[in-house]
Amino acid sequence: MTSTLVSYQLMTKNLSRTLTLTASHTDVQRDTAYYLSHIGKAKSIDDFLGDHRLYAYAMKAFGLEDMTYAKAFMRKVLTEGVASKDTFANKLSDTRYATLATVFDFNRLGAQATQTRTATTGTADKFLRQTLEEDAGDKNPGVRLALYFQRKAPDIKNVFQILADPALTKVVQTALGLSDRSSMASVDQQASFLKKQLDVADFQDPAKLGKFLQRFCALYDIQNPDAATGSSASPMMQLYNPSGGYAISANTMASIQNLKFGK
Repeated sequence: MTSTLVSYQLMTKNLSRTLTLTASHTDVQRDTAYYLSHIGKAKSIDDFLGDHRLYAYAMKAFGLEDMTYAKAFMRKVLTEGVASKDTFANKLSDTRYATLATVFDFNRLGAQATQTRTATTGTADKFLRQTLEEDAGDKNPGVRLALYFQRKAPDIKNVFQILADPALTKVVQTALGLSDRSSMASVDQQASFLKKQLDVADFQDPAKLGKFLQRFCALYDIQNPDAATGSSASPMMQLYNPSGGYAISANTMASIQNLKFGK
């Protein structure tokens, strides 16, 4: 049985190679080839939503696969775009919608919205990373959480961004030895506590981020002893519906906090 930490380190030691292996999968090659050869033909929102393979590929690329069915909702996101703070996408607390609407900016670019690098190869790159994370989660949800946090870390500027994202919150709670029940406190109380425990600027430092995620992986395995066998909750449930904390003894917690990780 491979631990969460070992699995995560094996995948990230040579991330380019890991991504290349993922890209070589037959279904990934097939879906990406279709997307890249057809996305430029989508000249309108109707074209984009009307080709399910294109639309579903893009939704997965931006982490919105579970909302693929909500075409009326996504039509509103794309129709209003992101030109002002009052648009539908910009009012949503989940920033993934605004990110997608920024890339597929039919509101501003019209028929050229699908011609940009971010809409073509940029979206294909995102799809590949999402696929990598999902595949990892099928074996161990903790590895998916660690990979997700690693990807999002450069954009974390304050603790409120962490609290707005259940997956980021799960990683931080685990790394700090907190029960999921800590989320029952008010957002301001949680933010105040995290500000005392974390310096989000550390997440911009690859070495410090690496040590933080090593701590997360170590504690994740303690809290989820069956994770590496794939017998824990599904990856999607782990990412978006974290539940049920585990008690950790003071001695165990002290040992983990004082681990000397190699550079």
